[in-house]
Amino acid sequence: MNDKIKELIKSLGIIPEDEHYEIAELIVKECVQTLSKRYMGDNNREDMEVRRCIEDVKKHFGVK
Repeated sequence: MNDKIKELIKSLGIIPEDEHYEIAELIVKECVQTLSKRYMGDNNREDMEVRRCIEDVKKHFGVK
């Protein structure tokens, strides 16, 4: 998890603990999974944009 997750958790007034990171990571992975359903495998312009979005979300939140 990167610092963005820590910032978000702290902004809620919560002291970050491991379980918070696990929950946050699961939420991000679920979002990535939902975006992945939009990828059709054609590698056309729209597909490539979906792939970029997926990679941007994963990088932003430090999720593999």
